Amino acid sequence: MPARIYKPARNAMQSGTAKTRHWVLEYVSETARAVDPLMGWTSNDDTQTQVRLRFDSKEAALDYAQAHGIDAVVQEPKPRKPNIRPGGYGDNFATNRRGAWTH
Repeated sequence: MPARIYKPARNAMQSGTAKTRHWVLEYVSETARAVDPLMGWTSNDDTQTQVRLRFDSKEAALDYAQAHGIDAVVQEPKPRKPNIRPGGYGDNFATNRRGAWTH
């Protein structure tokens, strides 16, 4: 069964970087999800898709996959853009502003 190794992205609703320091090994589902006609829930017959293993490094995840005979694909994380802000709200009222501040 194939698996993918990736580093999770930061949650868009939070500014912190919790849960993004570890690498995750997650199995890829070989079958499509089915919708239950009565309740509308999605389900899958494959229970391996519920398994998510966390590792401290990419090498540790690759070593685990090789030791257990798992075909793993590594997805490298995209680099974060630097957070460049000219200043905060308080800089609107600074005495050393470059331009005139008007309403």
